[in-house]
Amino acid sequence: MKVSDYYFDLPENLIAQKPTDERCSSKLLCVHSGNFDDRIFSELPKILSKNDLLVLNNTKVMPSRLFGKKTTGGRVEILVERILEKDIALVQTRSNRRLQPGSLIDLGNKVTLKVLTLESDFLRVKFSMPIVNILNDIGHIPLPPYIKRMPDADDKDRYQTVFAKEWGAVAAPTAGLHFDRGLLMTVREKGIQIGMVTLHIGAGTFMPLREEQLKTKRLHKEHVIVDEELCRKIERTASKGGRVVAVGTTVTRALESAVSSRRIKPMCGDTDLFIYPGFEFKIVDAIITNFHLPGSSLIMLVSAFIGRNNIKQAYQHAIDRDYRFYSYGDAMFLEKSV
Repeated sequence: MKVSDYYFDLPENLIAQKPTDERCSSKLLCVHSGNFDDRIFSELPKILSKNDLLVLNNTKVMPSRLFGKKTTGGRVEILVERILEKDIALVQTRSNRRLQPGSLIDLGNKVTLKVLTLESDFLRVKFSMPIVNILNDIGHIPLPPYIKRMPDADDKDRYQTVFAKEWGAVAAPTAGLHFDRGLLMTVREKGIQIGMVTLHIGAGTFMPLREEQLKTKRLHKEHVIVDEELCRKIERTASKGGRVVAVGTTVTRALESAVSSRRIKPMCGDTDLFIYPGFEFKIVDAIITNFHLPGSSLIMLVSAFIGRNNIKQAYQHAIDRDYRFYSYGDAMFLEKSV
């Protein structure tokens, strides 16, 4: 398995810098058995069947980006990855030199943080007051690095799904951004069931794959909650011949992480599951997903689902027809290759 097998050339002008005017007006590329059908996301209820189960990720994006200064005056950008205690967190930082244990950072408003330890790609730090209060007061929406602008007032709403509930992500479950409340109501009126998981997306989703991950076949850890109610819905869906439709790679990872003895079981804990070609999907029958970064674990996941050649052709189809890519971009509906 080579990361280079999952590279593709993307014109920079196709990287969406802003969301569409309306959430469900994005394009939707339906891919099935090597065939491509260009639709609009608002048409999704016509693609779904009555016995299907649509599974969403209800994680909520934290305003987790902070800016501060070192005691020397140098600037530091901080991304809160995970809150461990009310004043202790794992963070990533960007500065001219990596911070060391004991370093102090002034965040303004009489707020500081101190670096406690180095932990792989992250730093364990202690804030001078509760982290939730700090983020709500001076935190910024953590737009992905390929969006070349500072977040504005619209991003507080649009880089969040309308069903976001559980605070803890540093990136949005982007496939869910295409749903507005009207579309969800239409889905329900058609008799299609809706279920929820929680997977708190970490900064690792934007990090390039490392040789160590390819060797161990494990990824960065993310926290997952799959409850008993959803497990029952999935079992009923299977018994009726319906499809489990995962809205996003995050939902896919959550559901396939909660498998035990080929059945879905409740789960509350971390997953480091790496889904790559050759993986046997046991729960998910279809995926709604945005387009992913070249060489990423996510493009490997969708390649595992419908085949690398199919994904390569689908991406080229999207490029040729000016689809918009990445977080604020358009979407695909993928049906599992059998």
